[in-house]
Amino acid sequence: MPTDFALVMFIVLIGIIAALYASVGHGGASGFLAIMALFGVSAAFMRPSALVLNIMVSALTTFAFVKAGHFRWRLLWPFMVTSIPFAYWGGTLAIQESAFKILVAATLLLAAIRLFMPQKDFSIKPLVVVDALACGAAIGFLSGLVGVGGGIFLTPLLILCAWATPREAAAVSAPFIFVNSIAALGGVIRQSVEYPPWLWWACAAAIVGGWFGSTYSARASSQWGLRILLGCVLLIAAVKFVAV
Repeated sequence: MPTDFALVMFIVLIGIIAALYASVGHGGASGFLAIMALFGVSAAFMRPSALVLNIMVSALTTFAFVKAGHFRWRLLWPFMVTSIPFAYWGGTLAIQESAFKILVAATLLLAAIRLFMPQKDFSIKPLVVVDALACGAAIGFLSGLVGVGGGIFLTPLLILCAWATPREAAAVSAPFIFVNSIAALGGVIRQSVEYPPWLWWACAAAIVGGWFGSTYSARASSQWGLRILLGCVLLIAAVKFVAV
């Protein structure tokens, strides 16, 4: 980001991504990674910066869903018990830039596919705790390694396994993203990491955008247009990430 104009555009887009992701019940790490990839941000800055921004937005989204009464603790705790230590472990691991790019591109692609999936009504099945514990460990480790909160993996899992309605899945994913991002960041800061000078401006934009998006997320009846827009952004970024 060599110019002031590029920096301003970058900060504005961070705020927009925060608002869009909060409006669909997520923290936005995959979107933040996408924007950083599009603007050529160094891979060394990407993981810690995305986690910091993710914590702020997911906190706002969690508050909105809890206040609206959509949160279900019984759906969260089996995943959270194993995800937190594994997210921390993943965050402690150093990863080569080429491998990091492949992992992030795959994550962005998965997120895009998830956003393009239409939401339907499901007959809900009881949560299988043993399966949830295993899935939580896998999601937590990958989240810490890449620098996301794990909501892009947990939300489709809950829906595809018919363990939760789409609204309940989003309400569970928000606090899951929050705790995983904190755990992963705790692992990342054990390494010699530096934060970019623009991070504090990005945090301010994410808070503003996250607040607007989260106030809408718990009450909106249709989110399809926003999901398509986000999916297109992530697809473009995934291609660019592996092409550079």
